[in-house]
Amino acid sequence: MKTLLLYVVTAIAEIAGCYFPYRWLKLDGSPWLIVPGALSLALFAWLLTLHGAAAGRVYAAYGGVYIGVAIAWLWAVDRIRPTMWDVTGAVIALAGMAVIAFQPRV
Repeated sequence: MKTLLLYVVTAIAEIAGCYFPYRWLKLDGSPWLIVPGALSLALFAWLLTLHGAAAGRVYAAYGGVYIGVAIAWLWAVDRIRPTMWDVTGAVIALAGMAVIAFQPRV
């Protein structure tokens, strides 16, 4: 559970780090949105270092969680209800993440 929670927090930091500049550039937001964006991306980079597995395995498993969190972000922040296809794709990605992240340690 701790591993999954860390992946989710890492994904939120990355998505927020990209979302703030997006709001500034595409939605006529304030240039000051770069500040929380940069801080979020710095947090994202630091959080990646807290994962215990090899970097390549962390990035591979993280990708599945990122997809799930991005779909949740679509609904919670962008106020766009995910389609059945969005949810199905996220579930498949999370299943792949689970295979990678929770494999037996030899």
